[in-house]
Amino acid sequence: MANPLENTFCLPDLDFVKRGKVREIYDYKDKFLMIASDRISCFDVILPTPIPRKGEILTQISAFWFGFTQDIIPNHLITADVKDFPEDLKKYNDLLSKRTMLVKKVRPIPVECVVRGYLSGSGWTEYKENKTVCGIKLPAGLRESEKLPEPIFTPATKEETGHDINVTQEFIEGQVGKEVATRLKELSIKIYKRASEYAAKKGIIVADTKFEFGWLKNEIILIDEALTPDSSRFWPKDEYEPGRSQPSFDKQYVRDYLLTLDWDKTYPGPELPDEIVQRTYAKYSQAYELLTGKTL
Repeated sequence: MANPLENTFCLPDLDFVKRGKVREIYDYKDKFLMIASDRISCFDVILPTPIPRKGEILTQISAFWFGFTQDIIPNHLITADVKDFPEDLKKYNDLLSKRTMLVKKVRPIPVECVVRGYLSGSGWTEYKENKTVCGIKLPAGLRESEKLPEPIFTPATKEETGHDINVTQEFIEGQVGKEVATRLKELSIKIYKRASEYAAKKGIIVADTKFEFGWLKNEIILIDEALTPDSSRFWPKDEYEPGRSQPSFDKQYVRDYLLTLDWDKTYPGPELPDEIVQRTYAKYSQAYELLTGKTL
């Protein structure tokens, strides 16, 4: 079985900072290099089979959204084009091209800022039990995947391992203060509304998404990735039908395949068949093309 971390990046001249399930971060003077790999994780396990060009797609979608929302809030992106990287990084161009962002160093705010516009996933599970999502009371009679009357802010803790934990707005206020928590909520909903209106015109429903923010001096800015198939639930608009689960533009093919296996959702994960890999790649690339109007 392949080692899922074989799909990594070696930049011997730079200080390695962190490796996540998908991204790797290197220190570059007063900046960071954020590299998106082709790794894919499901059920918090990095699978041994990568999805071709997935890292490129995630990076380019994020770069698109950072530009699209910069009038709402500044972000950490300096450039995602290796032609604009400093001269001493040019030797890594082939390795870094299309999958790397040169970003500002910031102090992350330890909150997953989740916005839900539709009733799905863990939100639907909670709603069925007590008509709430993350403690927010919702109208009775809503169906699975139904559009909510208004987008809701359902923050979560930022966990280093395992699942992030859904919490209330009051909990976040206790962690970062009421003023900052209110600002995070306002910014998250405003970005979501702008992006979801645009995406709908391109044939994609953004059912929910999560943002991360950080401090640059005394200013809150948008960081990490933005509105990708890894951080969002994207549905094809022309197939949308409330009352059931929806087809999606992300790794749902992989999840559905894994659920047919006798696998206990612990490391090591199973190899993926080529058909599942290609169908997943097709969904990621389709989302990129619809949103940006470009082809890979």
